[in-house]
Amino acid sequence: MPPWKPAAGHGGFAGARRLSDDQIALIQQWVDRGAREGDPIEDSAAMTAPAEWELGAPDLVLRMPAPFQLPEDGPDTIRSFVIPSPPGRGRYVKAIEFHPGNARAVHHANIKIDTAGSSRRLDATDVTPGFDGSSRDARFPDGYFLGWTPGQRPQLSDADAWYLPGGADVVVEVHMTPTGRPEHVQVSLGLFLTDVEPARRPFMIRLGSQRIDIPAGATAHTTSDRYVLPVDVELLAVQPHAHNLARSIRGYARLPDGRREWLIDIPDWDFRWQDVYRYATPMRLPRGTQLEMEFTYDNSTGNPRNPHRPPQRVTFGQTSAAEMGDLWMQVATASEIDRATLDADYTPKMLHEDIAGDETMLLTNPRDARLRMDLANCYLAAGRTDDAIAEFKRSLEFDPASLAGHYELAVTLLKAGRLDEADARFRRAIDISPDSAESYNGLGAIALLSGNTGEAIPALERSLQLHESAEAHFNLGRAFAREDRLDRAVDHYRAALALKADDAETHVGLAAALVEREQRAEAVAHYREALRLQPALVSAMTDLAWVLATSRDTSIRQPADAVRLAEDAVRLTSSRNLVVLETLAVSYFEAGRREDAVRTLKTSIERAAADGDQDTAVRLRLRLSQYEDSVRQR
Repeated sequence: MPPWKPAAGHGGFAGARRLSDDQIALIQQWVDRGAREGDPIEDSAAMTAPAEWELGAPDLVLRMPAPFQLPEDGPDTIRSFVIPSPPGRGRYVKAIEFHPGNARAVHHANIKIDTAGSSRRLDATDVTPGFDGSSRDARFPDGYFLGWTPGQRPQLSDADAWYLPGGADVVVEVHMTPTGRPEHVQVSLGLFLTDVEPARRPFMIRLGSQRIDIPAGATAHTTSDRYVLPVDVELLAVQPHAHNLARSIRGYARLPDGRREWLIDIPDWDFRWQDVYRYATPMRLPRGTQLEMEFTYDNSTGNPRNPHRPPQRVTFGQTSAAEMGDLWMQVATASEIDRATLDADYTPKMLHEDIAGDETMLLTNPRDARLRMDLANCYLAAGRTDDAIAEFKRSLEFDPASLAGHYELAVTLLKAGRLDEADARFRRAIDISPDSAESYNGLGAIALLSGNTGEAIPALERSLQLHESAEAHFNLGRAFAREDRLDRAVDHYRAALALKADDAETHVGLAAALVEREQRAEAVAHYREALRLQPALVSAMTDLAWVLATSRDTSIRQPADAVRLAEDAVRLTSSRNLVVLETLAVSYFEAGRREDAVRTLKTSIERAAADGDQDTAVRLRLRLSQYEDSVRQR
């Protein structure tokens, strides 16, 4: 039985594996009587072969396509392995059972999801299975931590199901330790699926420091962190993580009334036994509660787990020779609005720490191209686009033949509107790897943005020849729609949805093409599906509002619903988008609210004039004249 590390009375956890006083006394009695062995024949008869899967047959089994060979000696290896999931519609996963494939060599694993394809690109550049380190686009499902440590058992729960998008890559980040002989590692995952959407969507909070710097010989070096909750939450689970130097781990909540509640207390941390600890009863924490953590490290010869003899300075890093100190907390909010408030307040804090961590590791590994790419992506997430571009370029100075480096830089330049530079980087990626389907898709996207569909279509078709992807089908749908080749556009949009059924933008593109083909009923269904997937998608709101307001088909026409959608779209765009404003005016008019329609059009005309868009202003004045005539005739 794996040891149970949390101290009693400092957190009420489900499934605690503590021995009772009576059990301890029984073991002591057995020891005192000589610890005699039982009957080996009787013991053998009682043993039964374990089932292949503890939870029964999974609905889906994902396995590494090929084994990875771990050397017999050397440092720890942290490597990511990419396992594609089936294309089509996404499913909810109510349990995941992890089989390490080699329990001797696998220390622990994290399981993440990549819908952007960057992990696949990194894998393709490595001649052996997987790639070293991790990928920025490989992330835990929103609100969940998925992983495996020795002794951790799978749990089955519809209430805690997480979403696996169709066709997403499952990325297993595996921490492996040499055993003294060559080892083959080939992990597999058993997924238990459901179509039942969970009632709540949790959120992850991470406390910790990525500025860790522990002097050699320090016996009680501490790191701490804190965060004040902006909303009420229920704390569902905690997961601490540290390496060999950590000796004790404490987490607690300081409530607004001054009381302190323990979240977890591990006085004797052991890197070899890590777990996710779920509370038997969720802990209610009101707004204003300060979450706190404190980790203590021993970097002296007195720590038998210290990997350094003699001790040496240790800083933050992913390998077990470096050190970490995180306390992950899974919480649930009372509403999606509260969750959004928490997200907006907390995410900048975590991103700030991620940037600090990468910058810290680069102090000791300045030539690490992969780490510089990760830092670039952090800068990008923080809105520091110029810094991201500069860091991508520094990464390429150390690894100029990196397909992933040129591709990621090209994508960033494309998002920044620097099309010529992005074009050159995509072409450099193709020089490095002529079968880079994603790079041809990038060239097609640039041509589309430049209005050159004649150049976009061949590039996108080449991308599909190399590798069929939802992204290339979607872009081809856009290209053919612009050329009014609607049948081809619809075919490609449908092909994209066959591969990635839960992409809201593709549903909007298909719906728009169907409207042009006078297939409005089906178009409305796709617009509504887009909004189910992405409730604040302004393009879907606006287009659907227009169809519902203007359709002459009474089975489709719903002007009141159109007004609601258009008003929401106006709020989301802060009354600055002319198309959205005109759609609201039309919806008001068709709903019989003609004075509101006139008022909204006047606002639109003022906005068009302020933007210098004279053509739109002229068109809106013509519509205003028609509406004002209608008002006078009432």
